Amino acid sequence: MGIIVLKGYMIFTIVLMIVYAVRHLLFAYNRAFGKQKLYYNDIYSSRMPKISVLVPMHNEEQVLHYVLDSLLQCDYDRDRLEIIPINDNSTDRTRELLDEYHAKYEFIRPLHRDCPDRGKPAGLNDAMAVATGDIIIVFDADYRPATDMLKQLAIAFADPSVGAVMGRVIPYNANRNMLTRLINLERSGGYQVDQQARYNMGLIPQYGGTVGGFRKDLLLKMGGFNPAVLAEDTELTFRLFTNGWKVIYANSAECYEETPETWEVRGRQIRRWSRGHNNVMFRYFLRVLVTKHMNWKEKLDGILLLLVYAVPFLLAVGQLDAIALFFLHEMDILSGWWVLLFIGAYCSFGNFAPFYEIGSALTMDGIKNEVYLLPLIMYNFYFYMWTISLGFLDAIADLITGRQVVWAKTKRFTK
Repeated sequence: MGIIVLKGYMIFTIVLMIVYAVRHLLFAYNRAFGKQKLYYNDIYSSRMPKISVLVPMHNEEQVLHYVLDSLLQCDYDRDRLEIIPINDNSTDRTRELLDEYHAKYEFIRPLHRDCPDRGKPAGLNDAMAVATGDIIIVFDADYRPATDMLKQLAIAFADPSVGAVMGRVIPYNANRNMLTRLINLERSGGYQVDQQARYNMGLIPQYGGTVGGFRKDLLLKMGGFNPAVLAEDTELTFRLFTNGWKVIYANSAECYEETPETWEVRGRQIRRWSRGHNNVMFRYFLRVLVTKHMNWKEKLDGILLLLVYAVPFLLAVGQLDAIALFFLHEMDILSGWWVLLFIGAYCSFGNFAPFYEIGSALTMDGIKNEVYLLPLIMYNFYFYMWTISLGFLDAIADLITGRQVVWAKTKRFTK
């Protein structure tokens, strides 16, 4: 019976790899040759909605002036704009610096939080309670929005079916070292191809927690953000879709971020993302299957999206499974010449699935020389498999024990 279980799991792993490989291939093909769905760039309104820009901050004295100065350069009517930096229990000079900005600019209204429930979801909830804008736009403290960013994001809400909008993220420190260059590859593929293709195909573009916006009244009616969820952005995406709202992707709305410059910091960031995303997966898996507000294509894409941070753990178990079968001399899982095609599809499509999207995105972005770094992604694969698997196990432990999650800020590198 044990051998049958091991062989069954191996077949499951191969099928899983092929499913995600086909998904990547379809997205890359759609982005390269399919009909591209237009954003709302050509819509003009003389009366833009009033927006509140929220910027969560915890000990951000190194970088806060970059995001605030960039927002001050944005082209948006000042009488329709307020900026609320959320000073979340900072112990450095964040409070002092924010008060200096407020003294110069009345519409920059810092919210100082000195309370035990530190974290982005709780901070956003407190800020929404005092925000006067109809639309909430969120930026992390290390981001630098382009001058047209606010208008590009806000215009999407002229469509009454839109609950949230997401812009594109581009690293500004991509050339710092090999790690940042590889992250830039991932960002390029993830936004230029993956997000845009999902938007083209009527699937589920994901709200990413920063460089995006949502309707304030809608989220308040839904109870605000859940402080027990680390991935508040993923949770909002599925909460909107399962309640009949849409998330729109704006590929031309570009914002620039600082990416981690050390493997240790990157590992902690990925582990936190995995922990939060898998927590959302446990909460929404059945909801996606039973909701009447999503069609079958959205449900299929939603399930595959929910499982993204569980797949590396499943593949890690699959590799251990293969080793066990090898030493048990039980690798004859299937027989017949056609199995060569099956295994070939696994090796060619499964192992190289990310290459489709990243290679296509680099060509579209005009940075073709970075294609030479693609082979190095296979080394990232094992690094991510380890850190994402740890996050998956964290989420399992959270589910079993009901322990409280603690928000962990990503280290900044800008001087």
